[in-house]
Order: sequence, then structure tokens, then C-alpha cells
Amino acid sequence: MRFPSLDRAATTINRLRYYAAGITRHALPRSWFLQKSRAILRDLEDAPELADLVGRANYYNRLSRDAAKPGVRLDAVDRGQSRYYLDLDEYLRYFDRHLKIDYLFGDVTWVPSSPCLVKSRPTDQPNANSVLLNLDKLRHFRFPRDETPWESKKPLAVWRGAPNNPLRIELIKRHRNSVVADVGQVNETIEGLAPKGFLSPRQQMGYRYIISIEGFDVATNLKWIMASGSVCLMPKGRFETWFREGALIPDHHFVELRPDFSDLEDQIASLEKNPQWAQDIVANANAYVASFSDRETERKVSLLVLQKYFEATGQLPPSPLSPLFFPDATDARA
Repeated sequence: MRFPSLDRAATTINRLRYYAAGITRHALPRSWFLQKSRAILRDLEDAPELADLVGRANYYNRLSRDAAKPGVRLDAVDRGQSRYYLDLDEYLRYFDRHLKIDYLFGDVTWVPSSPCLVKSRPTDQPNANSVLLNLDKLRHFRFPRDETPWESKKPLAVWRGAPNNPLRIELIKRHRNSVVADVGQVNETIEGLAPKGFLSPRQQMGYRYIISIEGFDVATNLKWIMASGSVCLMPKGRFETWFREGALIPDHHFVELRPDFSDLEDQIASLEKNPQWAQDIVANANAYVASFSDRETERKVSLLVLQKYFEATGQLPPSPLSPLFFPDATDARA
């Protein structure tokens, strides 16, 4: 059994570790990172995993070679939003400070007019100018352990959150009193419906099915749900981050719900009748989350994203990796 005070203590410790690591990293000489970057990119040229790494980098960074030049030097990035700054600085330090970027911090739900480094982007429109990096990962990439076996989980769905968009309000109105779902908003009354008590991620993991709904951009709970032993239920998403939400496959990584949630009870009934299907979805989701767990791999992909950004904006000359970054273009060195 977990106690809320222990969860809060663990969260505080993780936050302190995060800031300590970021501050320590920033204090190291940039020359060390520049040398390390050259070695990493050089070694990647003959690495057996290069195609997979570049495939991910090209997913995040869809710029072509003629991209517009940005305007903010790397040593002039705003430090006001500390978590975003530290996450961006973690990889910018591998490149010369005189290079330039454009960037947007926060929940970005539109495509900027120039190539920008962002945390999130829409998936339903051309989004090449939205170059994804893993920003604000202290909040989004956190995975509390699921200690409840499937047999001990309640055979119900659960959702808690803020009623900050029409989708969430529709779920609350339609399924507030459902016999197969514990659904409710926190902290405020809407349309005469009182709020329900807060449930931590660990408490929600006591249910077999956890509903995920986008908020201002992506759903913060999606990642930890997919890392748990519960099935994720959600409508098709409109936004994506470093987690590549747009690449998730319905009924393979999660069970897709209609936007009006009219099929929620039917989907739960189907899953209860077919527990192997439920377990397969959990296994697929867990494997997907695990693909982001190797820190060295994440660093390599992040450096490839930035290397392509600086080449696409004409700030770095073509490298041996250029034909993989821009396969449809003529190699400028030819």
C-alpha cells in the first residue's frame, strides 16, 4: 500500500534531482559538449541503428533544406521558464553558441510561421515548422510504478481531470453516473454536477481501464497510463509531442473511443469478455513506452534533430548524414 505523503516526497526528490542535474550540466564547459557531439555524430555514421535513429529524428523534424533562418542565438534563449529552458539547454550545449534557433515554450497548438523548436504540435495539418524536442519532461515523462495486478484491479474505467474543453465536459455529462466508469471533474462544479475527489495516478492504476483526454494540448496522463498495467481508452488525439502520439495505433496501443464517448460502456464490456485482448494492448503500450527509456538513445535522436535543424536553416554545411535527413534533395556536395 502506498501513502500519499510518500508519493509527494518522491515527487519532491525527483524535482530536486532534475534541477540539480540541469544546473550542474549548465556549469560544465561548452567545449566538452562540442567535442562530445562531434564524436557522437561521427560514430553514428557507421552505427547499425542509424536508420532507426534518423527515422525518429525525421519524424520530429520535417524541415527541408530551404527552411527560413531563425533569429535567437543559443546563448540568448530565455531562461524565464526554467523547466523548458533546462530541457532545451540540455542539447543546445552540444552546438556552437553562435548558432541560432527560434522556439516556443508552453502548450503549442498551432504551427508557427518559421521553424521553431516546440514541445507540442497539431497532427491534422502540415506541421514541418514545428520541430519537436522533449521539453517539460519532468511533468510529462514521469512513470509511477503500477503495483496492482490485473486480477486485483477494479473492472471499471476511471477519469479525473479539469473540465477545460468540450470533450472532457461531454465525458462528464454522459458518464457521470455510469455503473462501469468512475468519471468526474476535480475542484469545480459544472452544469450542476459537483466535483469528485482527486485520484492520484497510483490510485487510478487500481482500475483496469483509464481514460485519457487531451487538455490544452496532449493528455498529460497518456504516458503513465501506457506504462501501467491498465488499458488506455481515448478518442483519437489532435496533438503530439516527443512521445509521438500521432504514431499510436488504435486497438493496438490503446482502445479508441468515439469523440462523444457513446461507446465507452460497450468497449469496456468487450474488453471484459476478452481479457487476452486487454493484456495484448497493455503489452503493446508498455513496449512502446520502453522504447523511450534509454537515455543515450534519446540523446542521439535529440542531437540528430538539432543537427538537421541547423543544416536545414543553412547554418551548418551538409554532413555525411545529410542524404538521410533530406533523401528527396540533391546532395549539395555532389
